[in-house]
Amino acid sequence: MTTQPTKSFGRQIVLWLTATLMIGVAASAAAHKYFFAITDINHNQSANSFEIIHQLTAHDIENTIAEQRNIHFSPELPEYEAFIQEYVENHFHLQMNDAQIKTNWVGLEIVRDKIVIYQEASANQFFAPLVVKNQLLVDTYPKQINTVNFISGKAKFSLTFNNSQRIATINNNN
Repeated sequence: MTTQPTKSFGRQIVLWLTATLMIGVAASAAAHKYFFAITDINHNQSANSFEIIHQLTAHDIENTIAEQRNIHFSPELPEYEAFIQEYVENHFHLQMNDAQIKTNWVGLEIVRDKIVIYQEASANQFFAPLVVKNQLLVDTYPKQINTVNFISGKAKFSLTFNNSQRIATINNNN
């Protein structure tokens, strides 16, 4: 004996499909329209070091790495931090006298929907000009805006980077 679907069952399917479609549309609309990252560089004069903190939207850097490596990339992946470290070290550089300053990876933490990345670098014999190269996420997100805030003693500078502006210099007269 077979049973025929009732009209109420058919209506439930239509309602379920409609609700599913609406959730998908709402999720798409909720996706952010602004792509930005903030980097703070503090010149710690007493320690002769640069303390570098990057704040990136977690899914933006995850999507970028997933696209570049053609993998599903998430915090569950054992190489998660190593892949992020490699990406940041390849796309963010400090330079003095035409020589790249080596940055040391301190670590990262996930805070809500952000990834906070910590680096440090030696600032022995630091003097301006300091060249900052920031290409974080600009290849994946053409509208990406990266802000770098630099503090050294009483001097404070902010630099803005985007898809067409990837290098900037901090001089004594900025």
